[in-house]
Amino acid sequence: MPSASAFTFEPPAVLRDLLARADVGFDGARPWDMRVRNSRLYRRLLTQWSLGAGEAYVEGDWDCERLDMLFERLLRAELDRTAPAIARLQLLAESLRQRLFNRQSVARAHQVGERHYDVGNDVFEAMLDSRMIYSCAYWAQAQDLEQAQAHKLDMICRKLELQPGETLLDIGCGWGGLARFAAERFGVTVTGVTISQAQLALARERCAGLPVTLLLQDYRSLTGRFDKIVSVGMFEHVGLKNYGVYFDTARRLLAPDGLFLLHSIGVDRRAPHTDPWIERYIFPNGKLPSPGELSDALEGRFIIEDWHNFGPDYDRTLMCWAERFEAAWPRLAVRYDEAFRRMFRYYLLSCAGFFRSRQGQLWQLVLSLPQRRSIYRSVRPGAPA
Repeated sequence: MPSASAFTFEPPAVLRDLLARADVGFDGARPWDMRVRNSRLYRRLLTQWSLGAGEAYVEGDWDCERLDMLFERLLRAELDRTAPAIARLQLLAESLRQRLFNRQSVARAHQVGERHYDVGNDVFEAMLDSRMIYSCAYWAQAQDLEQAQAHKLDMICRKLELQPGETLLDIGCGWGGLARFAAERFGVTVTGVTISQAQLALARERCAGLPVTLLLQDYRSLTGRFDKIVSVGMFEHVGLKNYGVYFDTARRLLAPDGLFLLHSIGVDRRAPHTDPWIERYIFPNGKLPSPGELSDALEGRFIIEDWHNFGPDYDRTLMCWAERFEAAWPRLAVRYDEAFRRMFRYYLLSCAGFFRSRQGQLWQLVLSLPQRRSIYRSVRPGAPA
């Protein structure tokens, strides 16, 4: 393998030709072109591909005016599936690791909380809406992020057919935004669980005085019986090896005539591995389900009453988050360095491109037990009344 010094700012032909398939160039004038600041970038792309690109960006080896547009092009051209040979070997090794080991075991479940959600409530307070909803908003008739998240929460509660006096379990309750909304607007008693201490502390403050109990607990150890169950933006951390346990746990906890709403990012086809950069720096041990993987796990456990896809709304949500994060940076810079800023920018904008490319989907499934007797009617609201 050539040494790093062997490369100049002139890109190797294999990389230049590969990016050309996506209409992306090195040092071009278009907003989605990569601007090279250090020629070691080429070696990192050749040997590590996605991981190398992300690490090199954070370290300042390259820039791009519009990362979201760059990643939309790379993913539409499926360059993530035609990586250079050495990088493909690394992806194969990661695929084997995902298949052989349970990276979302009980012992490892806390890692995503510590590495991402506990990074600092100030970052998320600046980036998110006032309820701190860290999942895809619903933009059918919304004018801004605040309204779009409120419409999404209302839609979830109406899909669940929540009634006053019912009990609701929120698996992965975040900062308590949905729990508070459901308790205040629909009169239900909520139990929420999270594996993030930082989330739990703030969620308890925000839900004080309401019939809401919030716990620092893994979903697998839950007990009891609930009229309705909801899980928003948590299933991505469950892992393929644990899908059966996850849905068996929900079956055990759900009342016979109840409903379970699952809100999750998905991918357009089975993917044997998680993006290496996202896995290392943003969501350790994560795994996005494909339609087939989800349906395989649900078969014999739940009836799919409704499957709603509004993936394009996540593109718009992420662009809002990115804009708010950048606007807040002057005050966040007191606590965080420039590498953190570049990491978060890369995360948000690359994910926006992921959804814009249509590889990324956003699903809400309404599930019921086979013994349910009530008829379910799908909900597709615009703005709440």
